[in-house]
Amino acid sequence: MSERSAAPGSLVLVESLVNTLDLESGADALDTADGRARFGLAEGELAAARELRESLRAVLLAHAGHPPHAPVTPLGELLASAPLRLTVDPADGSAALAPADAEPLLSRVAAAVAESLVAGTWPRLKACESSTCHWAYYDRSPAGRGRWCSMQVCGARAKMRRYRAK
Repeated sequence: MSERSAAPGSLVLVESLVNTLDLESGADALDTADGRARFGLAEGELAAARELRESLRAVLLAHAGHPPHAPVTPLGELLASAPLRLTVDPADGSAALAPADAEPLLSRVAAAVAESLVAGTWPRLKACESSTCHWAYYDRSPAGRGRWCSMQVCGARAKMRRYRAK
């Protein structure tokens, strides 16, 4: 949906996961083998991946000032069980959180969220306010007040609805 550039750093994983479901058409990339392979998911992990995706979407809507799109498991509860480890680079002493096991999607998402919290980029990852979209996008606007994934599509539709309502 979005013509915006991808989120920075490891947030691209979160953005990509949320954007596996096109709400307008109902197409879910996780229904395909290629879609699952992008995230290293086995078919038995689909329910947990979808639960994680929708919990992330609810948080991204909150970043944009909107209520959750549906009742979901709080993201904090899901990420609490993700094993992470602290790594320290011996060359420069820099530290980072990394998944204890790089395979589980939950651990990779938890590490991405932790990294973006430290970098200050987490609040800028948002979900489009259009109720038929909710596509994840990284808000690069100077004031951080972006509302739509695409001004040409979702933004134009919202403005046209407001205009016609007048």
